[in-house]
Amino acid sequence: MNPKFRLVSLVPLICVAALAGFTWWLLQAVQPREHEAAPRALTHTPDYFADNFSVSELDQSGATQYRLTASHMVHYEDDENSDLTNPAVRAFQPGKPIVTATGLRGTVNGDASIVNLYDNARILRAAGAGDPEMQADSEHFRVLVNDDVILTEKPVKLRRGLSVMTATNGMNYNNVTRVIQLYGNVRGAIAPADSGGSS
Repeated sequence: MNPKFRLVSLVPLICVAALAGFTWWLLQAVQPREHEAAPRALTHTPDYFADNFSVSELDQSGATQYRLTASHMVHYEDDENSDLTNPAVRAFQPGKPIVTATGLRGTVNGDASIVNLYDNARILRAAGAGDPEMQADSEHFRVLVNDDVILTEKPVKLRRGLSVMTATNGMNYNNVTRVIQLYGNVRGAIAPADSGGSS
């Protein structure tokens, strides 16, 4: 038999053997090692924190629409939520008074669309456009940033100018329409000077 023919006939066999060897090596490279631990499950533990935290949301023109600030923020890895110390949410609308919601502590979800404010929670709308200052106090307020709504299920005390109202089952404040809804047993006194204005 011609030695040249024998060598040429071995080339496909060598190629198949090389391909099998490369496939085995690739399989070993991508398989997890037996001694390697499985990926760690996420737990509700802090993974980072920030002092004097501030984040702003801008409208399409680039103007600030909302700003969330806190003196301290702790972020958790499992649910992407954060705990806040001395949080404040400010809503800015062209031509309308600034609305500020604060608390001694709070939480914010991962995309900053829901902010919960606790302990001496307060909403303060500055006076403007013929409306007096408005202030609401409660144990808890939830700010729905995307809906521009602030609500609570807790008892609330509302002061608008010289008028004072209380509600046992909470309130809903729509910052777009400037409408306030009070729930439960509602009591109070509306001052004559405040009876003709909008909320």
